[in-house]
Amino acid sequence: MVKSIIPAFVVAVFLSSCSAFKPLNFTGSRQAAPVTEPILRTKFIDQISVTAPAAIDKTELKSQPAITIPVTGGSNIVGMPAAQEEASELSKLLAARTAEVEMASPTLLKYAVLLDTKVESLPSKELLEKADEWYGVRYRRAGNTKSGVDCSGFTVAVFAAVYGMQLPRVSREQYRISRKISTTELREGDLVFFNTTGRGVSHVGIYLGNNRFIHASVSKGVMVNSLFEKYYLQRFVGAGRIENKQIVAAFY
Repeated sequence: MVKSIIPAFVVAVFLSSCSAFKPLNFTGSRQAAPVTEPILRTKFIDQISVTAPAAIDKTELKSQPAITIPVTGGSNIVGMPAAQEEASELSKLLAARTAEVEMASPTLLKYAVLLDTKVESLPSKELLEKADEWYGVRYRRAGNTKSGVDCSGFTVAVFAAVYGMQLPRVSREQYRISRKISTTELREGDLVFFNTTGRGVSHVGIYLGNNRFIHASVSKGVMVNSLFEKYYLQRFVGAGRIENKQIVAAFY
């Protein structure tokens, strides 16, 4: 009798307890419980804001206070910030360099390449332009025109056009009347002499600078070469400078 009463009592209590625990907001109809976790995460993400860094005000950079560099045993050195000072000097240098290159003629730019030097280091514009009129003219023995010219004919023509000087017609005579100078004294317009035949001075060119000279070569006509090229280095005789009084004396 006891055994049958207890199970019935337990079942009744269990059923009554289950009916008391209804879901939150239960309306009596079949409804899925709200999913709260994704909503909470979304709201959390929405609340995060990212602010882009403020743009750098260039005027602030320009108005930076000067840097004071302490010097032991002396007064402090005050100047612009190092990076700004270097940038300022570089800008000035580039501006000056750009202006000079932009103003250079095609001839000057051409010879800056041929002489492997900067435009501002080139010889006089007049010398380059008069010599360049002959550039590429083919070699012709005893020639003195632009249809063909030899080495001394070329120097005679350029000196007459640039300096108003009348040189002797042959290279040996040009060497004789020139004032002999060392290679360390060479400057634009000086003459350089070579022994290409084994019988003394037989070739001449005009020095332009940076160890380059222009001359009428037998193989390629009027062109620019280096004094340090093996062929010319082995045959170099010396350098000479022409002066007006020497030119006058040569004809008496």
